[in-house]
Amino acid sequence: MTRLPFAAWLRHDLFRYFVASLLALGADVGTLSLCLRALHFSLGWSASIGFAVGALVAYLLSIRWVFRQRAFADAPAVEFLAFVGVGIAGLGITQFLLWLGVVKLHLLPELVKLAAAVVTFVFNYIVRKTLLFAASARALQTNKDSA
Repeated sequence: MTRLPFAAWLRHDLFRYFVASLLALGADVGTLSLCLRALHFSLGWSASIGFAVGALVAYLLSIRWVFRQRAFADAPAVEFLAFVGVGIAGLGITQFLLWLGVVKLHLLPELVKLAAAVVTFVFNYIVRKTLLFAASARALQTNKDSA
């Protein structure tokens, strides 16, 4: 197994996605906590609003900094809707884990949210990379091979 030098890791999209996800998670958890603690919203609403803020941060960082290839760059509305669709699936995972951890196990919502983030990070990266940010690379390679 070959090890990548640190400078190569900084350029790798998985590392960049991780950093972008941490920033998005900070926005998400901060919004969740603000909505729960200061605004006294329900857990479901707080998690949903936090998700929306985090998704916007993640999308903007993904298209501007993380991924070099974009399958739907010419159709940004489709790209954004697909990006959010994957995130909504991740939100379903998060909501289930929040319900389980907070309602059933009586754990602190912020800690459950952080644990759920690990699961959704892996899910979101794999699905988004495969569907949204690698397809154009495959299409480019196919076009070069057929030329």
